[in-house]
Amino acid sequence: MHTEEHLWFSPALGHDMVLRVHGHDGRPVVAFPSQNGRCWDWEGFGMTEACGELIEAGRVRFIAVDGIDWQSWTNQGAHPSDRARRHAAYDRYIADEVIPFVRDRTGWARAWATGASMGAYHAANVVLRHPDRFDGLVAMSGLYQLSLFIGDHMDETTYFHTPLAYLSNLEDPRYLERLRQARLAFVVGQGAWEEPMIEDARAMEWILGVKGIPAIVDYWGHDVDHDWPWWRKMLPHYLERLGV
Repeated sequence: MHTEEHLWFSPALGHDMVLRVHGHDGRPVVAFPSQNGRCWDWEGFGMTEACGELIEAGRVRFIAVDGIDWQSWTNQGAHPSDRARRHAAYDRYIADEVIPFVRDRTGWARAWATGASMGAYHAANVVLRHPDRFDGLVAMSGLYQLSLFIGDHMDETTYFHTPLAYLSNLEDPRYLERLRQARLAFVVGQGAWEEPMIEDARAMEWILGVKGIPAIVDYWGHDVDHDWPWWRKMLPHYLERLGV
């Protein structure tokens, strides 16, 4: 499998950021790590191997990005407003640095995004916020609000990075039309450690229905736990189903 590593100084974040590209051709999919994870976790937890046939066939290539959760939402030493501002800088890094890199590298105008657990939050947030840059999503076992990390705190920056909040009030017809054209999948298990994610998946399903945004929202069985072995099964299934 063709793999490359790229590093540059991020103006948005003020320090070097690294990403890894897995694959030689096909639809670019930006892959986010889970909570406090790093860009090499995507390969380390077997996600590239799980999608090996799609990668080798030139149907998909993953751009596994680094995270900075420890600087933002999981940084318990910082005020929630400061954490939100740091996450907003990460969002700018993805939208204004990673996506231009993807366009130059692959020739695709828009990418898909994916992730599991907190990676699903990151993936869903960038797709819903930037439908001019993303037009596909596979979000697995995600939370789509931030109370686990910052309680009931809500300021303007936090609001605009809380999908269940801003999507509920989204009325801009240009954004809505872009999202209605995107290919979206939200999937969650019903086994161990999935209870909060089931609740958020149901909330997301309801909001998407109200907004007329087509999406797959699936609830796997009661034996399907919040863990990598199941995400390795989910991801290639939904990439195929969405038409990579």
